[in-house]
Amino acid sequence: MNPQLSIPIVAVVLDLILGDPRWLPHPVILIGRMIAFLEGLLRRLIASERLGGIVLLLLTVSLTYGIALAVVTVASAVHPSAGIAVSALMAWTALAARSLHRESGLVAAAVERGDLPEARRYLSYIVGRDTADLDEPEIWRATVETVAENSSDGVIAPLFFLLLGGPPLALAYKAINTLDSMVGYKNDRYLRFGWASARCDDLANYLPARLTGLLMVLVAPLCGYSSRNSWRIMARDGRNHASPNSGVPEAATAGALGVQLGGTNSYFGRPVVKPTIGDPVRPLDRVAWRGAVRLMYSAEGVLLAGWLAAITVWQYWR
Repeated sequence: MNPQLSIPIVAVVLDLILGDPRWLPHPVILIGRMIAFLEGLLRRLIASERLGGIVLLLLTVSLTYGIALAVVTVASAVHPSAGIAVSALMAWTALAARSLHRESGLVAAAVERGDLPEARRYLSYIVGRDTADLDEPEIWRATVETVAENSSDGVIAPLFFLLLGGPPLALAYKAINTLDSMVGYKNDRYLRFGWASARCDDLANYLPARLTGLLMVLVAPLCGYSSRNSWRIMARDGRNHASPNSGVPEAATAGALGVQLGGTNSYFGRPVVKPTIGDPVRPLDRVAWRGAVRLMYSAEGVLLAGWLAAITVWQYWR
C-alpha cells in the first residue's frame, strides 16, 4: 500500500481511540485565535464590513491551508516517514467522531442519573440553543439533533476533504467551519461582516451533508434500522431546516431511528418555531441517542472503506 493511503486510516483510528486529548494543542483553537486577531485588524483597516468579511475569509482559509502545506512539505523534506507522521497527526485533529460521542455521552449519562441541571450544563457546551429550562425529552432531542448534524460537520465533511485533498484541505475546511461558528451570525455585529463566511460554509458543506444523508440511509440496516424510512424522511423533510445543509443528515437520522426532531427552540430568550423533521414513532431517549451515534460511526467507516475499495480498484486497472 502507498504510505500516503495510510494517512486517513491512521487519523480515523487515532480519533476513535483518543478523540481530542486536552493536552494536545488543537489547530481549531489556533485558527480561532487567528480569526479573532484578523477580525479586529480588518475592522480597523477596512470601512466596508462586507469587504472586510470577505478578506477575513480569504486570509483565514489561505493561511490555514498554506501553513499546513508548508509544515507537511518541510517534514517530508526531512524524511518521508516524518511527512507521513505529521500528515496523519494533522488529519487526526480534523476529525471529531470520538469527541462528539464523548461530549454527547456526558449529557446522556447525566440524564440517566436524573441530574437534569448537570445534563443541561453539558448540553450547553455542544448546542447553540438555550438549555436552562429544557425538560428531559427536549434534552434528548437536542442531543440527538447535535449528533446528527455534527455527523456531517465534524465527521463526514472533514473526512471527505481529507480524502479529496489531504490534511491541508481538511484543515482549510475546519477553518471555514470555525469562521462560520465565530462570525456567521445574523445579528447587527455580523450580518454583513460574517456574510461571506456563512455563505462559504453553506457551499463547503453542500456535498458532504448530502453524502452524510446517503451514508446514513446505506448503513441504517447495519445498525438495525430501516433504509427505506431513512430515505423517505430525508426526501420529505430534508429541507425543513433554516440551514440548507443541516436538515439532510438530521432527516436521514430521524427517519432511520423513527423519531421526530425539530420544533420550538429558544435562542437568547426568544422562542424560534422550526418545522418538525421525522415522525414520532419512537421516543427520544437514550436508545435514540445511541442509535444516532451508531449511525455516525457506521457512516464514517463505510466512507473510508468505500474510498479504500475505489483506490484499490483504480490501482489494479490502471
